[in-house]
Amino acid sequence: MLDERSIMHRYKATRLAVLVGTIMMFAYFTYELVTTKVIRWDLFIILAAMAAVKLAARFYYARTN
Repeated sequence: MLDERSIMHRYKATRLAVLVGTIMMFAYFTYELVTTKVIRWDLFIILAAMAAVKLAARFYYARTN
């Protein structure tokens, strides 16, 4: 049975996992850029999409709540 606490724990765990994944992806993107002078466009596009979705969701939730 799911109660509010388990839903909030799942939400916080998912949020933390996405944050750590984003930081690691940015670190690897920066490492590749500094060491090999190559821009990994696939990583950049994913990071940009994540940022765009995050901002769009924040604006949507701020407007509807």
